Amino acid sequence: MNWLRANAMVLAMAGLVAMTAAPATAGVATDQLRGAVDRVLKTLEDPLLKGEAKVPDRRAAVRKIANEIFDFGEIAKRSLARHWQPLSETQRNEFVGLFADLLERSYISKIETYGGEKIQYTAERTDGDYATVSTKIITKNGTEVPVDYRMVKRGERWLVYDVSIEGVSLVSNYRTQFNKIIQTSSYSELVSKLRSKQDELLAEDKGQKKKL
Repeated sequence: MNWLRANAMVLAMAGLVAMTAAPATAGVATDQLRGAVDRVLKTLEDPLLKGEAKVPDRRAAVRKIANEIFDFGEIAKRSLARHWQPLSETQRNEFVGLFADLLERSYISKIETYGGEKIQYTAERTDGDYATVSTKIITKNGTEVPVDYRMVKRGERWLVYDVSIEGVSLVSNYRTQFNKIIQTSSYSELVSKLRSKQDELLAEDKGQKKKL
């Protein structure tokens, strides 16, 4: 199931192709997550956004939905862990922007490559301003993959700040990678690597537009 772990953001944003109804005990966090998934699916199915020529518009629409359901600031903060505190406000804003952009560019383009899987909402656990929405991704061959969405309440909205695939946390994975780079080199080197990756993805996007 490595591809599921590697594409955790895809599963989180898209829910893939089909869904079952949420459980009768579903709460507000589940409803808001399901609403975002519904909007992604409608975007992918929109006849006006079909075809290669509409790839940029389609991805922009999905990205807008991602910004509404993910708390990228919280994801970035938790991924940096203890390395977040020493940063200035300017550095934090820069890092959040880079990290959010990379997550979105890396995963949104992959949403259209999956199909046939289903998602079941199985439980919701709430503790104050935090909630965990548990789901199962059911693959074409019937394999069930547990996916937990950890969410935080911001005003009246519940936003995703971590996704756990088969018990493997997206944030923990990035935290391990970032910590290793910072400890063996420096925070500046981490930012440099993120910028390089961003440039690489931007070049790929431009190449895609030229083909269109």
